[in-house]
Amino acid sequence: MKYIPLVVAVAAGLARPATAHYIFSKLVLKGEESADWQYIRETTRRQCYMPTKYTSTFDNLTPSDSDFRCNLGSFSNAAKTEVAEVAAGDTIAMKLFYDGTIAHPGPGQVYMSKAPTGNVQEYKGDGDWFKIWEKTLCNINGDLTKDAWCAYGMSQFEFQIPAATPAGEYLVRAEHVGLHGAQANEAEFFYSCAQIKVTGSGTGSPSLTYQIPGLYNDSMTLFNGLNLWTDSVEKVQLDILETPVGDDVWNGAGSASSSAASSSSGAATVAAQDTTQGATIAAAHGQVQTPISTTTNLVSQYGQCGGLDWSGPTECETPYTCVQQNPYYHQCVNSC
Repeated sequence: MKYIPLVVAVAAGLARPATAHYIFSKLVLKGEESADWQYIRETTRRQCYMPTKYTSTFDNLTPSDSDFRCNLGSFSNAAKTEVAEVAAGDTIAMKLFYDGTIAHPGPGQVYMSKAPTGNVQEYKGDGDWFKIWEKTLCNINGDLTKDAWCAYGMSQFEFQIPAATPAGEYLVRAEHVGLHGAQANEAEFFYSCAQIKVTGSGTGSPSLTYQIPGLYNDSMTLFNGLNLWTDSVEKVQLDILETPVGDDVWNGAGSASSSAASSSSGAATVAAQDTTQGATIAAAHGQVQTPISTTTNLVSQYGQCGGLDWSGPTECETPYTCVQQNPYYHQCVNSC
């Protein structure tokens, strides 16, 4: 019988994070991976890959705290974290620590926030954030506790910096939310921030912005009350739409729309677009949804222009074009 020395066994246990936990630690530029924490602010957590939760917390950190921006203690490492130069329009990625993969069901998002002073190493992330990428449900016939989610099994989030992004230094925040404990107010948030310098001549300006903390709260059913083992896919879709996770991403146009009836961020620019027809669909699934008028140049109705269960028109009036968010949620977007 072979015996493994205790010191070796302990070292092996510390080298690799728990199977189901993960954190973004590498930036991928032009296909080349950076070193861990070279461009991503390192958390001060003893176990860097532990999630943030509303209850049963680790290190007493919750999504209501300021460190929810980039992870516990990460600002203390901002000055020694390098700034990667990225051209507006480039595709980059944020990769998980120790070649991990996402092993929980739930959505993935990427947000950006511009450093107001021009120096991201001095920026705490207390300004405006906007969303540039998201992945929710890809396979509505799949297992809601596993592969129904686009991000399940991913080792990195690959996304484009919108071509219209103005030049300057930014925080880029990648986030995955594990919903396997949401029925007990224990949704798990895994996230980190990269520091980048965007070059180019972009002049875009997203109108839908958020503050962190304030982006989420545990009165949102998606994070507190959702049960992936008993809820229908339609119910999950509706819960998504009631949070910023369901909001549209900014792709470089002058504005972005909100799919939610309201946003806890309190951003005055958010215009919710769930209309009467969307409410009818929601009611058919046993949900209550209050119609709110559209006040932006984006018409973003639930299931509009051909989503599953949509009973209205399947084409958009000129100058709108139809964009598919997922099988249930399509929208007409002003293409001018």
